[in-house]
Amino acid sequence: MYDYEYEVPSESNVHRTEHSMILSTTQLPYCSAATLLDSLVECSGSMTPVVDETAQRTFTLKEAYAICADVTRVHSRSFFFSSQLLPPEKRQAIRALYAFCRLSDDVVDTQSAPSGALARWVAQSRSSEPLTHHAVLLAWHDTVRRYQIPRDLIDELLAGLAMDLLIQRYPTFNDLWLYCYRVASVVGLMVMHIVGYEPDAVPYAVRLGIALQLTNILRDIGEDTQRGRIYVPQEDLERFGVSPDDILAGRRSRRFEALMCYEIARAQAYYEDAWPGIAMLSSDSQLAVAAAAEIYRGILGKIEQNKYDVFTKRAHLSLFEKCIELIRVRRRLQRLQRRR
Repeated sequence: MYDYEYEVPSESNVHRTEHSMILSTTQLPYCSAATLLDSLVECSGSMTPVVDETAQRTFTLKEAYAICADVTRVHSRSFFFSSQLLPPEKRQAIRALYAFCRLSDDVVDTQSAPSGALARWVAQSRSSEPLTHHAVLLAWHDTVRRYQIPRDLIDELLAGLAMDLLIQRYPTFNDLWLYCYRVASVVGLMVMHIVGYEPDAVPYAVRLGIALQLTNILRDIGEDTQRGRIYVPQEDLERFGVSPDDILAGRRSRRFEALMCYEIARAQAYYEDAWPGIAMLSSDSQLAVAAAAEIYRGILGKIEQNKYDVFTKRAHLSLFEKCIELIRVRRRLQRLQRRR
C-alpha cells in the first residue's frame, strides 16, 4: 500500500463484511479509509464548503506558514516547544501538518453538522490546486507537494476523525488500535516524510503513535465524556469492574485507579517499544521527535501525581519541567546513538 514495509490492517481483519459503497454505521468505521471518506463525500452532495471559496482575502505562502505556526503555539505548547528544535524548513512543514490536523479535528468537534462538514473538508483537502484563500490548506498543500506525503496517509487520518462520528464505544483494544493508528500513527508516518527516515523506522513510528494517542485518551477521559465518548476499551472496564456510567459520572474509586494503572502501563510499554526508532530518523530531527514523545509521555506521570483525577484536572507539564525533560532526553538519545 505504501512505499515501505508496513500495511494498515486489512479490511478482512477489521470487521469489514461487504464491499458496497453504502455501508451500515456498524460496518462503515472499519472499512478502508478511501471507502469511508468516499461514502461521506457522496452523501454530503453539493453543500456549502467548509472553506469559503469566494472569500476575497488571499494569503501568500509565507503568511500561510506563519498562521500555521500560530495555530501550533496556541493549541499545543508542547508540540511548539519541541518543533523549535527542528531546522527551519522542516519546522514550518511540521507546524503546517499540526495545523491541518488541528483544524480537521475541529471540524468534527465544533461544527453543528459534523458529518457534512467533515465530508466537505475532505473534498477540499483533496483539491489538486492550492486554496489561496485558506492559510492552513495553502501551507498544507505546499507541504504535501514538497515532501511527497502519500495521499493514502492523509485519507487514513481523515478516516480516523470520521470514526469519531460513528463510534462512541470500543469493545476491545484491537478495535481501539485501528482508531489510534489512523489519528496518531499515520501522523507519525507523515512526520517521517518531512524529517527523513530509514525504512526500518516505520513500525517504531506506528508504536509511538499508539502510545501518544493512548496518552491523549487517558488525559482527556473527563473531557470526552461531555461528548458521550468513552475510548477506554469496554473489555478493560469490565475487567476492573468499572461501568460506563461510572466514567460518564466521573466517579473515582479504587477500581478506577486500578484501571488507570493498567492503561498507563500499556501506554508506557508502547513508548519503550518505540524508542529505538528515534535513531532511525535524520540526525537533525532526532532530538525534536524524541523531545515531543517524552514530553507527552510525561503526562502519564502527571496523571499519577494527580491521583488519577482526569475528571477535574488536566495533566500537563510546565515550561520548566519541559526544559528539565529536554536535558534528560538529550542524554538518553546520546546513549541510543552510541549503541548504533
